[in-house]
Amino acid sequence: MAHPKRKTSKTRRDKRRSHLRAKLPQIGTDPVTKEAHLYHRAHWFEGKLYYRGSVLIDKTESEEQIED
Repeated sequence: MAHPKRKTSKTRRDKRRSHLRAKLPQIGTDPVTKEAHLYHRAHWFEGKLYYRGSVLIDKTESEEQIED
């Protein structure tokens, strides 16, 4: 097992740990709906699931089919 020859200073230890801080989430706006959402995540808007400006799931169409 490896053993350090010298004690690591508090400053050196804290420099290494400084990269682990929490970051603010990046928020983007959808080009079609202008809704704010997290990057690389789909979001719901008025019964439709949007991702990168295109509709993935449309809940409004499925509800109309059930009523008929």
